[in-house]
Amino acid sequence: MTLTHEDVRKILEILDESDCEEVYLEFGDLKVRLRKHGDSPDPEKPAHTQASPQAADTVDEEPAAPAAPARREPGQEVTIPAGVLAVTAPMLGTFYRAPTPGARPFVEVGDKVQPDDTVCLVEVMKLFNSVRAGTAGTIERILVENAALVEYGQPLILIRKGNT
Repeated sequence: MTLTHEDVRKILEILDESDCEEVYLEFGDLKVRLRKHGDSPDPEKPAHTQASPQAADTVDEEPAAPAAPARREPGQEVTIPAGVLAVTAPMLGTFYRAPTPGARPFVEVGDKVQPDDTVCLVEVMKLFNSVRAGTAGTIERILVENAALVEYGQPLILIRKGNT
């Protein structure tokens, strides 16, 4: 079975008109994940829909809650004060503050951390990567919402360096 341009257009229209935020489709060897993104600066405009092919082993049978992209717009750059380390995303993926849904977050603002302490997870294709503090200090600010998509090198957490 092949998908025509018209088939793809109809699928995108159905997604746009539905309450679904994310859909997984499988047609033989073709696997497609469609996700709505509410990143339009004008709230009157409809959200954009993005289609991306997925490897066979990355399709969920039950998709998790959709993740909103954590986009940095011009003028919204993070200023990192002296004495503060930005823990950055080691890769493109989904940011998680806790090891499992409903669990206590790894860190909260004001928590003391050591360099090898896990401060968050970044998930890519079902692989959860621990992100370490990288310095001893105190959590000053958490810059990303839980379950948000993050880009490589994006600041996630700010840590005020110092003995703990």
